[in-house]
Amino acid sequence: MHIDEVIQLDSYSIAKEQKQEILLEQLNKLTLHHRHKCPAYDRLLAAHGVSNNPVTEIRDFFPLPVRLFKEFDLRSCELEEVIKTMTSSGTTSQRVSRIFLDRDTARYQSKVLVRIIQHYLGKQRLPMLIVDTSAILQDRKMFSARGAGILGLSTFGRDHTYVLDEDMQIDFELLNSFLEKYKDEKVFIFGFTFMIWQYLYQPLLESGKKIHLENGVLIHSGGWKKLIDQAVDNETYRAALRVQTGLSRIHNFYGMVEQVGSIFMECDCGFLHAPTYADVLVRDFLSFDPVPFGQEGVIQVLSVLPHSYPGHSLLTEDVGVIVGEDDCPCGKKGKYFSIKGRIAQAEIRGCSDAHAFDKR
Repeated sequence: MHIDEVIQLDSYSIAKEQKQEILLEQLNKLTLHHRHKCPAYDRLLAAHGVSNNPVTEIRDFFPLPVRLFKEFDLRSCELEEVIKTMTSSGTTSQRVSRIFLDRDTARYQSKVLVRIIQHYLGKQRLPMLIVDTSAILQDRKMFSARGAGILGLSTFGRDHTYVLDEDMQIDFELLNSFLEKYKDEKVFIFGFTFMIWQYLYQPLLESGKKIHLENGVLIHSGGWKKLIDQAVDNETYRAALRVQTGLSRIHNFYGMVEQVGSIFMECDCGFLHAPTYADVLVRDFLSFDPVPFGQEGVIQVLSVLPHSYPGHSLLTEDVGVIVGEDDCPCGKKGKYFSIKGRIAQAEIRGCSDAHAFDKR
């Protein structure tokens, strides 16, 4: 199949056998492509004894550590073909990843993101409440992960309303106007995990105010470290927001700037799902061998989308566990999993976490 055919497939209806066949073909093509176009990637694989022969199992794709994107400019296209350079989140003292997108890769990522998100929001653009400040959108050529996340999800909304001012305070006049205008409509709320808690939930709680978003769908992401430090897990987070805002449809997603587009959305059962265009493995902390379902380890993510940079098989710095495959009670096909945290000594890198760290 051509990549354009793959990205037209339904996000969650392809079962294991067919999906593995599709992924093997696409990922093998990408490995050869990146070895030919990115000399540094080719040297790295050669140094680890990786041959040019196609692999026959997903577990055999070499996982490139995401940290390398902080140290090197890795791209598989000519510099003049780059239309967008994206950077990861990080504190002011950290290096950030630089991800180079050409026109085709940006198109693939955009189309797949649409297919995934439409499973949760539907095909109609909804009134959109953004729990952030519009000041985050500055340089349209050099996107931060936070700005890119907002812009990427903004395509699913209309009447974009930023609920925070430049001082990260709730603009209650603007918020109340939005809520009154769309009180009888389905609305889309987006923000980064910690920032929703810090700048929306807590001010509402402290002021004794409640808002009515019973018709809303919240999609959030961006790091849990600061919340876990405060003993706020996913269940606590969802329950608290429901009390203060009336929200019941809340979906976290796992993703990173190094593989934008191939996001792993949380289903109604509370599990993250690998869509048709991506996969996830969990590897042992020491041997890096794949571990069985149910056992914790380091997460490896794979995606058919990155053509302008060697990001199709990445070893993250996150700890997780795969729960199962093709049998989630929500009905979605593919592997489903949970994130347990960061590996020891890993940098703060989530959009929310990095923002919170820099504000201390």
